[in-house]
Amino acid sequence: MRSTPLLAEPPSAIVNDLAELYAIALMQAETAASRYDGLVSELTDGTEGSNDAVRDVFATLGAREWRRVEDIRLVCSTSTNKPAVASAWRSADLIASDELSDLAHSALATPYQAWAVAVRHRQRAFIFWTYVAAQATRPNIQSVCETMAREALADADQLRRERRSAWRSARAAADAEPDGRPFGELSSAALIESLLFKEVVRWAQALPATERDALLLAAGYSAAELAAAELEFPAAPDDDTLDAVRQRTIRYAEQVTMIYLDEADQAADQTGLDLAQKLASSSIARLARLRSSAFARQH
Repeated sequence: MRSTPLLAEPPSAIVNDLAELYAIALMQAETAASRYDGLVSELTDGTEGSNDAVRDVFATLGAREWRRVEDIRLVCSTSTNKPAVASAWRSADLIASDELSDLAHSALATPYQAWAVAVRHRQRAFIFWTYVAAQATRPNIQSVCETMAREALADADQLRRERRSAWRSARAAADAEPDGRPFGELSSAALIESLLFKEVVRWAQALPATERDALLLAAGYSAAELAAAELEFPAAPDDDTLDAVRQRTIRYAEQVTMIYLDEADQAADQTGLDLAQKLASSSIARLARLRSSAFARQH
């Protein structure tokens, strides 16, 4: 289970200009490309040949990000008639430098781990753009953010396939016993769903009736479920703030969404794939609605 959210600092500012939006996207892509390239250089200088495969993965990832840079510049120019210039808007760190550093200094680094870093990068991008979309006040800004979120989600799906392929290759090379789960036990989605439900109940208890109904609709629960849960769950501690409850709600919604996406990636048959994709689609929509609810109630 992920104990912390993928995105440590969700964006709080509102983007009001399309050129600024593309500038933020450009800054993120350039940062990712530069960090991947930097790791390639570090792995090339004085690194044992055993890490050639890892270096090749990051070279591929760097090239992908530089193509994204060019695509962003092009779409910005055609959409706004302005170049995408550096933005003063503080952006989230979507590709953690400490993750790259750990791989650069590990003799046991594997292609699987390299692809996993890239998966988390694009998952963070998905989360980032859904946050910005939820806060947007202009329809064109919201539409572009939603497009970027969908692109990030599609990228993450493709990268997960590469990660899975790398895991299979490593398993075959080591002649390992197949266990159906890459590098560790998969967390229980049911457990996180129950934690999510408990936080939604606590959130709803702090709202007036009209807002409570809207929250339940966003979360996909009924008033009857809330009434039953209020008898079962203890009230939140006195020192627990509504903001903390909202943050935990979003974190659990993020976690379970990523689990369903991973389940789809690991499905062994069509039935399992169809179920996981259905759960993931529903969870993604719920996450977006909960983010919108959280932002609306903060302003």
